[in-house]
Amino acid sequence: MISVDSGYFPHFETPHRNPCAQCGKPIAAPEWVEEDRQAVAYLWHCHACGYKFESMAFFSRPRRNVEAIAA
Repeated sequence: MISVDSGYFPHFETPHRNPCAQCGKPIAAPEWVEEDRQAVAYLWHCHACGYKFESMAFFSRPRRNVEAIAA
């Protein structure tokens, strides 16, 4: 896992598009982002109600130039 400083967030500039799955309050950014060449996983945490959930984005083609974060 890497911290949220990866620079790639879905709808980061419009937090109203990332509502909490439990209470609907907006979540501005994920707590954690884990990525590889084929997908990106996000861990979301709603500070309004405490609910945590994950979402994933899959790429149709493997991305190039993704640096390994661990050996």
